Amino acid sequence: MLKLILLLCLALSPLSLAHADGAHFLENAYLRRSLTTKDGLSTESILNKTDGKLLTPSQSQAFVIHLADGETIKASDFTIVGSEKEQSGTAKRLIFQLQHKQPAISATLEYSLDRNDFYTRKKLSLTPGSELEVKQIDLESHTLSEAYQPYTISQITAKGPRQWRPGLGQPLYTKTTGTFWGLEFPAAVNTVNEGKLTCSYLVGKTLPAGKTYTTHSSVFGVSDSPNFVMDAFYDYIDRTRARPLRLQTQYNSWFDYGGGVSAEKFANSVKKVNSELNLTRGVPPLRAYVIDDGWQDGHADWSVDTWKTNGKFDSDFKSSHKVTADAQSSLGLWLSPGCLFGAQRGIPKMKAAGFRSLDPWMSMADPQYMSKLEARMVELATEGVTYFKLDGVFGHLNTRNFDIPGFKGSEKELNDPKYDHQKIQYLTDGSDRLIEMFAAMANARPDIYIVISNGAWLSPWWLQHIDAVWMINAGDAAGGSSRTAELVYRDKVYHDLSVTEKTQFPLHSIFNHEPKKRSSKETKDTFRRYLYMNMSRGTGFVELYIKPFVLKDYDWDVLAEGLLWVHDVFPTFKRSRMHGGNPKTGDIYGYTAWLADRGYISIHNPSEETKEYTIKLDRAFGLHPSSSKISYHLSSPIEDCVKGLKKTYRYGDTLSLTLKPREIRILNFDPKRRDWSELRALQIRTKDDYTPPKSIPVKGHAIIGTWKYGKHTREFKTDGNCTLTSGDQAQWTKP
Repeated sequence: MLKLILLLCLALSPLSLAHADGAHFLENAYLRRSLTTKDGLSTESILNKTDGKLLTPSQSQAFVIHLADGETIKASDFTIVGSEKEQSGTAKRLIFQLQHKQPAISATLEYSLDRNDFYTRKKLSLTPGSELEVKQIDLESHTLSEAYQPYTISQITAKGPRQWRPGLGQPLYTKTTGTFWGLEFPAAVNTVNEGKLTCSYLVGKTLPAGKTYTTHSSVFGVSDSPNFVMDAFYDYIDRTRARPLRLQTQYNSWFDYGGGVSAEKFANSVKKVNSELNLTRGVPPLRAYVIDDGWQDGHADWSVDTWKTNGKFDSDFKSSHKVTADAQSSLGLWLSPGCLFGAQRGIPKMKAAGFRSLDPWMSMADPQYMSKLEARMVELATEGVTYFKLDGVFGHLNTRNFDIPGFKGSEKELNDPKYDHQKIQYLTDGSDRLIEMFAAMANARPDIYIVISNGAWLSPWWLQHIDAVWMINAGDAAGGSSRTAELVYRDKVYHDLSVTEKTQFPLHSIFNHEPKKRSSKETKDTFRRYLYMNMSRGTGFVELYIKPFVLKDYDWDVLAEGLLWVHDVFPTFKRSRMHGGNPKTGDIYGYTAWLADRGYISIHNPSEETKEYTIKLDRAFGLHPSSSKISYHLSSPIEDCVKGLKKTYRYGDTLSLTLKPREIRILNFDPKRRDWSELRALQIRTKDDYTPPKSIPVKGHAIIGTWKYGKHTREFKTDGNCTLTSGDQAQWTKP
């Protein structure tokens, strides 16, 4: 009913921008932000129309400018000299012109709101009369007793394995009114300190006289319940991200060849993967095949031409583009912006030419190097590279480095929080420059897919510029002596990020270096359940770390099966989340994702004990709030996963399960009955583990089963001794 009322309001009531007696407001069906000019421009109150609650700051400033000399200039120090309203389609803007006498600054503050949005933005433009050294700008500054900061860690270390949690670019929420706040910038400093909510970033610039400087935007939005404000925030991120969330499936050469990759080896793997997964088993073509570290010429003079190919590849990757195109896919490349790993050999000549290098990497704030890097990235994108893995941005898993003018100390000394301001300033400057480069790459190739890896951090505002971010503080390969141990290693990091540390970042855009498959020493069932559990994390970025020529037919069957399942359930990934306890301590845990009409649940008992687990299917678990009238049919691509459970479930029902040691279950919920038999057709048996029932009479060769998926159909035969004589796959059925 609430949704219907909101839709009616949206249709009947246009967005409002009004002012009277010094009061101004922006308003649509979702929110109303009331401004006052009584004692300088500030926010008087905020009405969350989705739940009817009013938020009133006890103190408020529209903005605060912090100068390098320690002086602070507030919005209340400015004189309002004019205001205007503008409209473009369904969006309207409320613009204020302000003036400050000493120092002389002309300012323009712009609020914007679209009729269809549950959030509003604000940005500030400054034009100083003389040079102005600005240290920091606060775009939101309010005293709100109910404001809170979900992510509170600030670990900006230079030296320390898995000790990289900068805490930058995280949103702020309110406890009872269900609002979210933040500055739309990955290196933003959004904080709540003793009830004061501040959304800011380090400018660290001298603004030239007479030239206009415009800030990053701040955002404020509403949810229909404070219990689900994070969901509303993720919906806002989804609406404003650089490109829509896509299922990016791809092969990466690193676990296959390491740095020894060549054009010929790469081509052989592309052909093998395409043949096994796409042509033989009907999996949709991968979106990219990626050449990892090993293609760059580290002996060339990078001060002249950076990131050129070595002799193992064509200068323009012509043959690699062709082989990926033949596989109905495209070419992706690994590259390290900071010149880490296999790119370090290119640094000395750049350093000798006057480029600004760190110890031992390149600075993301160096104009010379970043100009060269951007030109090369745009060139590669223009030539047809659709995917970039940018590995080593501000450092790596164990060590980071910072471009701090005049600093002569060691990396260990940089760990001291007293240098945090300088470190954040470098991250700010580097992020600004990277964002410019990402925009240029997207302009050259609008369908580009960009991942930032080592040295990045999990700010959701990266997604307004790129597509996925490394999960941070985890190794490339999940450690462990078994698949259970590997899952626990990786899922423990997921738990640390999303549950313990409360990182506000959607799981669907995390890069996690999995799944991997480099041998055939495990059973098909072990690999299958590992793969499903891996895929169920809900990431839209699926990169295969495999050795194609080592895998057996049944390995390919399982890979195909898992990829087909991911293609099927991917639309739900927009709302993926973790449930249960801590994998590291042996608690039952898993992942779940739901749309209004469908969903899935994965469950893993990593312990050595049989355990009970209960799930209530409600909004708190992740079900969509509009799904209360839907009856879901339970199914699973793995037959025994539904044992002991009902055939149908509704919103509010409870699932009670008994899980054996190390058991994994995958459960799908759909309005209509699902038949996974075509997917199970890939769960074939081989001559080593199949014995036909004794009741089947066999005389000579006889067809006892078929394998079918899509347009592919094959017969399977036995001989008179009931041993298998064909290598074809089959779905086993009783005659």
